[in-house]
Amino acid sequence: MSMASTSTPRSSSELTITVEHNPSKSRLSELGINSWPKWGCPPGKYMLKFDAQETCYFLRGKVNVYPKGSSESVKFGVGDLVTIPKGLSCTWEVSVAVDKHYKFESSSTPTPSSKCCDQ
Repeated sequence: MSMASTSTPRSSSELTITVEHNPSKSRLSELGINSWPKWGCPPGKYMLKFDAQETCYFLRGKVNVYPKGSSESVKFGVGDLVTIPKGLSCTWEVSVAVDKHYKFESSSTPTPSSKCCDQ
């Protein structure tokens, strides 16, 4: 298991997206991934703001994320466990349709699908 962490030093709030590549089955089981809701989207460009921390596990897809205020991007996709911090605004460029399990730290926060899509 390898972990990669990418920060967005030029963003106003120093928010960091964390990507854990190919976590073990025991780690996924410990988190209860299979009981989390699912969300998906087709290829396209989506502007998102995360009002709560999201942890998600990618069943399929390929995404390049551009945090607002940063010239850096973060790439992740199938098999990755990703943590997106509360308060992050970013643009998702989805090159392969996404299917993921997700969990927000606050259950009252809407899913990204209700906040995006410039299709």
